[in-house]
Formats: sequence, structure tokens, C-alpha cells
Amino acid sequence: MKNFAKTILAITIFFNAFSLFSYTGEVVKTIPAPSKYCTGLTIMNNQLWVADRKEDKLYCLDMASGAVIRKIESPGYWPMGLAWDGKYLWNADIQGRGAISENLDGMIHKLDPENGTILATLRSPSSSPRGIAWDGKYLWCVDNRKDMVIQFSTHDGTTIHSFPSPSSDPQGICFDGKYLWISDRVKDEIYMVDPATGHVLIIADAPGPYIRDLCFDGKHIWAVDYQTDRIYQVKIRDKDLFHKTAPRTQRVILTHQVKNFGPGTLKTLDTHIAIPRNRPNQEIMGIQFSKSFSKKENDQWGQTTARFSFKNLESGRTALSEMTVTFKSWDVRYFIYPEKVGHLADIPENIRKRYLGDNEKYQITHPLVRETIARVLGNEKNPYWIVRKLHQFLIGHLYYKMDGAWDTAPTVLRNGHGSCSEYSFVFISLCRAAGIPTRYVGSTWIRNDEANMDNVFHRWIEVYLPGYGWVPTDPTHGDRKSPRDQAYPIGLCRNAALVTTQSGGGSTSMGWTYNFNETYVTDPKTNLNIENFADWEPVNE
Repeated sequence: MKNFAKTILAITIFFNAFSLFSYTGEVVKTIPAPSKYCTGLTIMNNQLWVADRKEDKLYCLDMASGAVIRKIESPGYWPMGLAWDGKYLWNADIQGRGAISENLDGMIHKLDPENGTILATLRSPSSSPRGIAWDGKYLWCVDNRKDMVIQFSTHDGTTIHSFPSPSSDPQGICFDGKYLWISDRVKDEIYMVDPATGHVLIIADAPGPYIRDLCFDGKHIWAVDYQTDRIYQVKIRDKDLFHKTAPRTQRVILTHQVKNFGPGTLKTLDTHIAIPRNRPNQEIMGIQFSKSFSKKENDQWGQTTARFSFKNLESGRTALSEMTVTFKSWDVRYFIYPEKVGHLADIPENIRKRYLGDNEKYQITHPLVRETIARVLGNEKNPYWIVRKLHQFLIGHLYYKMDGAWDTAPTVLRNGHGSCSEYSFVFISLCRAAGIPTRYVGSTWIRNDEANMDNVFHRWIEVYLPGYGWVPTDPTHGDRKSPRDQAYPIGLCRNAALVTTQSGGGSTSMGWTYNFNETYVTDPKTNLNIENFADWEPVNE
């Protein structure tokens, strides 16, 4: 009886814990697809409609079981996306009057859902329409050859608005009353897209490996998958602010060494190595220090460092400082819905006081900074859109260049280029000038292999969004071409990073550096060689 009670308790704890993880992209339920080659998907009067491109049929399904209620002939010979405008079905067909493999001639058909009668036919605004969606006034389609998202008139097919697709192979599309949702076959992701700008706002994992089309039931997204032959109901706008995936356990040895080549003496040397803390992306399992460790210190930002002290290091000798960290890390993806972000007035006073300050690197009152804020933001008040507009401005205005300099924010704006640190300084300056508390974090970053050495390191920023707290973002990694890649680092922290440093700038122990810092006194004409690097290795638990 005791063992039975323990089992019940364990099961209860498991399901209670599981229920806490409710996130955008989580699968609620699945039902079988009605046939093997399903493409289009829509909802009409609480029933699913699915197109099959091989059987040339449109199936009406029970949403609970997936049972086929009835079916009608498709209007053409290669049916793709489906949409319901409240009265009629719409079906995109990519074959049209052309040869499918050489000269696509997409058509859009308006149908009577009772019998499949074609009521009107439009020339598609693009030759290869895949998914289609109804927004209450116009239809939208995605074209996977032109990589475009197109809004068009149902009267004559006139293009109303268009922008590049989030990624390289868009397939499905639906409208939730405010945003578009678009699936991509290659990335196996689903994107929430602002229909006015084309900006990707949310990136979620697709529920299957080949999502053909999407539809919206008023609360959830539905997705039909061409490979698994399943239809998935997927959560959006759920309560979890972020989702953790891809756990990995690793060990990193952070090494700082100073070699004295003389001829004089290194009289004093104090080395600081930033000590990492638990964060949403990482759990520290153990930290060890080399023998030269002296003590721990805290700076004005709350950053803890390990201090290593040396005295009277003669020519030919080396000062070695090491910290070994064993930790578990995750990919952490935030789901930021702009309308769920609070107001600037909601930001706590202690956060404002600490992370809206100015200094010589940021110069938030500089005329160039102020002019940039006015030009880029206008009257924007939503904290998310303030951050996003500044992000889009920077990736369009700067290009990456690592020249060893750490210029001030106005200088970087004038030069039009910068390193990851300089991107961070500019972004912090602009965000703080606009009233968004901002800080930077520093890390060592594993490259491509499980065991590797990093001596480049990486710095990015975190912004405070009321309702979400501190959210990572990285305009350096967002400086890409596709809308998906531009949005990818917003709200993302990778399991490839060990975050060591968290600072508002100008630390009493770390200065403007991250990971490592040193101060020293030497005899005249004493030649020192200073090296910093991090050695990574996997840990098998």
C-alpha cells in the first residue's frame, strides 16, 4: 500500500509539473489526416476542411475525431491552400493552365462549399501560391518560389500589400485577427508575423516536419503535416513567457595567464574572473578555482568575481588564474506578444534608477543619439516596438567590424560599423535614451564542436520589458537578410553560451570588460604577455 501511494504521488507530481509548461507551439491534440497527400487546411462552421493534391478532393472533417463527414471535388488538379471567408471556400491551385514542373500558373478559386461549384476564378498574384488565408477583407497567400507574402483582392486578384516571407520555403498561412502565422518547411518553424511590416515577432517549433497549411479556430492554430499525415492543434498566447529546450551538460575551464618576459619585475597583479550565476539558460553545478584564488568580490551591479592576486613576479615566470565551471544549459526562447507588454510607467523604480543611467560610453544625451531616437521612434510608446524599431534600425545602419576598438555610441553611429561590444553600447544608449532599462551580458561561447577553445567571446544585451522582465536580444546576430534571421536572436539565449558577466557598464572590478579583467604594476620596460581563453568539453551525466 505504501509503494502504491508513492507511485500515485509521483504520478501526481509529474503531471502537476508537466502542466506548468504551457507554451506557444505546444501540441494540444492530434487527429489523423483524411488521406496521404494533404495540403490545404481551413475551418468552416466548427469543421475542418482539408485539400488533397493527389486525389483532387476537399474533405470536411469532424474536429474532435478527424472522421470524414463528406467530400467534394477540388476545383483544379493541384489543390493547395484553403480559406473560409464566412460564406465561401477559397482554394489555391498551383497547376492552373500550365505544366506543374516548368511553368506554374497559379489560380485562386471561389467555391460553393455545399457542392464544390466554382463561383469565380482569379489569377493568383504569384505563380506558386501555397497556403491562403482570409483577414476579414482580403486574402493572403504565400509563394515559396518568390519567397513572398501577398495580400490581394478577391475581386480581381490585385496585390494590396506584400513583403518577403520569413524564411526560404513558406507553406502555410492563417490570420488570428491581429497577426499572420506562417509555417516554413525547411526550418520546421511557425512564425507570428506583423501584417503591416512583415516583421517576425514569434518563432515557434513546428509540430511536424512538413507543415503544409495552417488555420485558426479562435484560440489555437491547426496545422496539417504532409509527412506524418496528421493534423495538429497547437497552443498560442499561452501563459509561459519562455520555453527551454535542448539541455546539455558541459565543463568550461576559463584561463587567464600573464607571462613576464622581463627584464623587470611584475610587482603586483590582480586578476578578476567573472563568476557565472544561475539564469533561465543555465544551472551552475559546480565551480572550482586554482591555487592562486584570493577572494570573491562584488561590484556595484551585483556581479561577483573571483580575485587572484600575485606579487613580485620575476622575469620568466607565469601567473596562472583558472576557474572551472560545470553547468547545464538550455536553448531559451521567449514568446513576446507586443500587446502583452506593459507600459513604460510599469517599470519598477529600482530598475529605472540602475539601468537608465548615462556614462562616457553611452552618452544618451548626445545630439546624434537624441536625433536618432526621434527619427526612428516617432511617437512610439509600446516598449516592445521601441526595442524592435531600434533593432531594425541598427541592423540596417551598422555592419559588423572587429577592429579592436571600443568606441562610444555616437562614434559608432557616425562610423556605421562596430564589434559585438560596440553594437551593444549603441543599443544600450538608444534604449536608455528611449526609457527602456538595458544592460549587457558577457559570455564564453562554444563554436561548432563539443570540445573547443574560445578566445573571441561574445557580448549581447538584455532589455527590461514590463510583464516579461529581462529579455535577451542581440542586434549583432540579428544583422541578417531574412526576416526570420533578423528576429531570431530577439528573446533567445542559446545553450552554446556560458554567461559569466552581467553589468550596466563601468564595473569597479571588471571595468568595461567581461569574463576577465586585470590590473598590475611593473618595473619600467617590463614586457608582459596576457592571454585569456576558455576550454570547453562535454560532460556525460
